[in-house]
Amino acid sequence: MKAEKILFITQEITPFVQASPIGTASQEQLQAIQDKVKEIRTFTPLWGTINTRRNNLHEVIRLSGMNLIIDDTDHPLIIKVASLLSARMQVYFIDNEDYFHNRLMTKDENGNEYSDNDERTIFFNLGVIEAVKKQRWCPEIIHCCGWMSALIPLYIRTAYKEEPSFRDSKIVVSLFDEDFKEPLNETFAQKLLCKDMNVEMLEGLQTPTTYNELIKLAIKYSDGIAINGDNIPQEFIEYAESLGKAILPKQTQEENGNNSYDFYNSLLG
Repeated sequence: MKAEKILFITQEITPFVQASPIGTASQEQLQAIQDKVKEIRTFTPLWGTINTRRNNLHEVIRLSGMNLIIDDTDHPLIIKVASLLSARMQVYFIDNEDYFHNRLMTKDENGNEYSDNDERTIFFNLGVIEAVKKQRWCPEIIHCCGWMSALIPLYIRTAYKEEPSFRDSKIVVSLFDEDFKEPLNETFAQKLLCKDMNVEMLEGLQTPTTYNELIKLAIKYSDGIAINGDNIPQEFIEYAESLGKAILPKQTQEENGNNSYDFYNSLLG
């Protein structure tokens, strides 16, 4: 079986945000595989740094309008779309006034991490899943880039395991050097539970939650990892190996397209 439909979920992507390891790698990855697959759908947060007018973003009415419940509070989900001209494809943006408007990315103007990054992460991940459900689209591969997308494997394998859109999907998690320093809110684990999930599914996730615990949770529920950094903690690689996860070593830009596509196909068997 060959990968034809790729769901690409990234924390950031250039040129919509300033160049960064995650943003640049995401753009390069999309360009590298665009001619090898039938369809790619890309999702990223609508950070307050993104100029909606300059990038010609417009709302996707048919996907917007639902509320996501986080910590017993309703949060409206707005989805916008723009074109990534370099890759000749559309990018969907997850938006919400409370979590993204008039704010920077994961850190404020003084370099401090936002205290509600835990809820912003939950909202982004659930927003992507609900949007894809609404599209009635079934990706063979789900590729997650950046810790803001780290809950996708957990949700797909637990709360949404019976959802037809994801039932046969294989999940790849790209590991980068970027992380967060301050542990996520001590109520993070309780907030992220939804549908029929239970705390047993969060084994290894402590309160408050550290970066390493979050990434290991993503690895646990994924099918494979891709190394995208030069300083990835050895414990991540050893943990993936202990669980029998497929591992794609770091690729050069020239290798990225063919080798990543071959990796996808190896997961599909």
